[in-house]
Amino acid sequence: MDAKRGWRGLLLGAALLAAPLAWARDGVEVGGNSAFSKLVPAASVEQTARTQYQQTLQQANQQQALAPANHPQLLRLRRIAARIIPFAADWNPRAKDWQWQVNLIGSNQINAWCMPGGKIAFYTGILDTLKLSDDEVAAVMGHEIAHALREHARERMGKSMATNVGANLLSQLLGAGDLGNTVIGGGAQLLSLQFSRSDETEADLVGLELAARAGFDPRAGITLWQKMAAQNKGAPPQWLSTHPAGSNRIAEMQKNLPKVMPLYERAKKS
Repeated sequence: MDAKRGWRGLLLGAALLAAPLAWARDGVEVGGNSAFSKLVPAASVEQTARTQYQQTLQQANQQQALAPANHPQLLRLRRIAARIIPFAADWNPRAKDWQWQVNLIGSNQINAWCMPGGKIAFYTGILDTLKLSDDEVAAVMGHEIAHALREHARERMGKSMATNVGANLLSQLLGAGDLGNTVIGGGAQLLSLQFSRSDETEADLVGLELAARAGFDPRAGITLWQKMAAQNKGAPPQWLSTHPAGSNRIAEMQKNLPKVMPLYERAKKS
């Protein structure tokens, strides 16, 4: 009996020691990445992103719309990114090996994006028209980086594959990624992918946390979407074509602010 009690005590002690580790994470909770993303090789998606990103930059350069390295707004964007990126790997281990890039394109479009692999672009229209503060830029950037970290593009491709292939072929796919590579090589346009409502919510919340940990006020996510809503009363901004505004979007962010404000306060002190 004493031996049994001894083992029970050891097991209970181990459980108590392990419990704080399970509860230790502070910040938002959005669950794991979608299983659909596993149907498509991450390396293939990231290679496609590198190719399409370079094509976008070349086109902008040909149109004399690519900001030079010393452009004040580009320097500003890169400073903000440099503060956010160190926290990216906590959400996706692949991010520590990404070759991150940040560029600015001269255009009236109210738009910004981050392709898989950390390829970021902002358009001057979103900075100038909305007159974004650094905190609001961080909210946009955090949101876009979150899409890449959560592998939403890869998930979209995986779901498309699952829809378009038969059950037998899908079973083969789960055992070998060749078809995934074929689909990616077939010309998936990353900038035209439509994300789901749940994808957008994830990106909002993960983006809030990334900004907060980097020392940017997460409440700027609220003011950002208030500005977007005001702008939407005229012609809808380009950003909203791939980032639909839901009636509960601001409410969802407000609900999660108590989870990220302590991270922001801690970052400010350090």
